Amino acid sequence: MSDATFLKRVIVKNYKSIAECDVRLQPLTFLVGQNGSGKSNFLDALRFVSDALRASLDHALRERGGIGEVRRRSAGHPTHFGIRMEFGLKSGESGHYAFRVGALPNGGHTVQMEECVVSRPDEFPREHCFRIQDGEVMTTSGVGPAATTDRLYLVHASGIPEFRPVYDAFSRMGFYNLNPDRIRDLQLPDPGELLARDGSNLASVLDRVGRHDPEAKTRIEMRLASVVPGVRGVDVKVIGPRETIEFRQGMAGSEHPWRFSAINMSDGTLRALGVLVALFQVSNGTRARVPLVAIEEPEVALHPAAAGVLLDSLRDASLKTQVLVTSHSPDLLDSKDVDPEWILAVVAREGITSVGSLNEVGRSAMRDHLYTAGELLRRDMLSADPSVWAQAAHAQLRLFDVGEN
Repeated sequence: MSDATFLKRVIVKNYKSIAECDVRLQPLTFLVGQNGSGKSNFLDALRFVSDALRASLDHALRERGGIGEVRRRSAGHPTHFGIRMEFGLKSGESGHYAFRVGALPNGGHTVQMEECVVSRPDEFPREHCFRIQDGEVMTTSGVGPAATTDRLYLVHASGIPEFRPVYDAFSRMGFYNLNPDRIRDLQLPDPGELLARDGSNLASVLDRVGRHDPEAKTRIEMRLASVVPGVRGVDVKVIGPRETIEFRQGMAGSEHPWRFSAINMSDGTLRALGVLVALFQVSNGTRARVPLVAIEEPEVALHPAAAGVLLDSLRDASLKTQVLVTSHSPDLLDSKDVDPEWILAVVAREGITSVGSLNEVGRSAMRDHLYTAGELLRRDMLSADPSVWAQAAHAQLRLFDVGEN
């Protein structure tokens, strides 16, 4: 498998139920755990970054109920949360981006620290960086705009050529909890550059994929036909000022396929199409690609027999974009081709979420082909390495290269 990893390492501190975690991500990563363990909170920490850059930090916090609902609740009363992401871009740059946001007494927020380092090995100078502390620009590459404490500086720095690719990549990560009812509704057209979280612009994205990457659209249709027997293709149909998805489906005794609009299709069919479009939207004619796609429980509403097709689709997509998936489905993981390095175990104790690689027992069982990940999950044997609890207890991970943490 070629390396499509955008986010190589992620550190999260005091975000919702996560006290602290430090994980390495693969081109394809499964976050596996019981309901309520905190899988969605880890993905939401990454989505928070994208939301804060695309809209604003204030918007990202308000959408989640304010900073009081975002920072972890505990007896220790942490007054801040922070995220660090170490990345690699397709263009060859690598580096990290980190920030810490603190709570103010009146329910407001302040960016306490923010740091971005970009290494460009074939250029001089080889490293560009900015570092912000309490609204003051500590270091920067060249002359940059002024900083403020109520928004992330990377938004301002996106006007600087060295930092624009970083901004584009983080702001174009796609996070999905697909809603069949929103896919079924007549949709307002939009540019179709990035699929909406609930799938509410699926028609526009599919149309753009079909025009700019016909091979990807064919791949979507072939995989959908494997999940939903009889489906021969999908098209976009314009109805007045709106648009919808139209399915071509073979019918007994008919020479030509019949056409059915999305309103007549099952939740499972619509979710399957949404998952496939999310996975294969990577190169659809836009200036900036989609570097990461994260999908919550893509197996929901699908027949267990479709799990193999779904796994193949996830692996195929991860050749071009990084894929993160939350799941508690043994059927999806019931393959000896699933590498133990792809699994992150998510567990919760007394309201605190821990995220980490599998313990040695599970890793050995999978490497020696004694059990698949699905079989271990059925036996409740997918557990995180004990060291992750030590991380959560001691909270010693650093978000920034210099300065207080």
